[in-house]
Amino acid sequence: MKRYLFWIFPLLVLLPLNPLTAMAADVFPAKSVKVIVPFPPGGGADTLIRLLAPSVGDIWKQALIIENRPGASGLIGAEAVAQSPADGYTLLMGSTAAVTERNIAQFSPVALVSASPYVVTVSPALNITSIKALIAYAKANPGQVRYGSSGPGSASHLAGELFASMAGVSMLHVPYKGTGQALTDLLAGHIDLMFAPAQTVMPQIESGKLLALAQTGLKRSEALPNIPTVADSGLPGYSAVGWFGLFAPAKTPKVVTQKINQTVMAVLAQEKVRKAMLERGSDPAHGSPEDFAAFLRLDQAKWAKLIKENKVAVQ
Repeated sequence: MKRYLFWIFPLLVLLPLNPLTAMAADVFPAKSVKVIVPFPPGGGADTLIRLLAPSVGDIWKQALIIENRPGASGLIGAEAVAQSPADGYTLLMGSTAAVTERNIAQFSPVALVSASPYVVTVSPALNITSIKALIAYAKANPGQVRYGSSGPGSASHLAGELFASMAGVSMLHVPYKGTGQALTDLLAGHIDLMFAPAQTVMPQIESGKLLALAQTGLKRSEALPNIPTVADSGLPGYSAVGWFGLFAPAKTPKVVTQKINQTVMAVLAQEKVRKAMLERGSDPAHGSPEDFAAFLRLDQAKWAKLIKENKVAVQ
């Protein structure tokens, strides 16, 4: 009997130290949940999470509080989430720049929200209306075409580097602290083009303030049926997808990340949300946390290869 108690007592002592059991997950969330967007307001990550927030809040009966914490191409906000308690109450709305091979171990992938092509967007003042014309202009003016991005290492930056590499041209990268700031300068004529999230630039394209040359996916997005792909417009094989997804700190219990994932997937399946995303140029995603993790491994391997082979500065 004493030997039995010797083995069972330590287990009984440890049980209360893990509050996030399946029982706790059943009542998650018991309070508001904060989502840190590591970029300024107005960018793709910010736009998408604010679109989802009301429906997520309705399901949970708890507020989804959104906090913009920009800096260092998203790494400052990402680090803040990584250092938060692993309980599901602080999440990151991440992207290519914010979650990389260097810090992925600090996070638990929760839900891929959208994986969509970017739009090659130019100022009408550039007087270029096609990908072939852009390539010809860039070859004739090496280093003179200025393209903006949401920061070093962002998908919008890497999409431009991939384009330049495959087209055999040299372009000047102008990094910003967020897509919104880059868009402001594109509209003002301070830069020539962007590889931009559709949800950020479609209103300006539809109003005629900017021109869409192509989208960056291998095939046309459901959200952008009337915009040709770069691959079909003069650069065969080109493909670059920008994604946004939710992450929790590493070691967040799976029962919690799975519950968050199920809620997000339910919201993405809502017709009103799906319609709103497509209207903004974003393709709703679907899948489990494990599916998201597998997607990330492939995406990060692709960009790591580009960065190494072309010596791309991502900091």
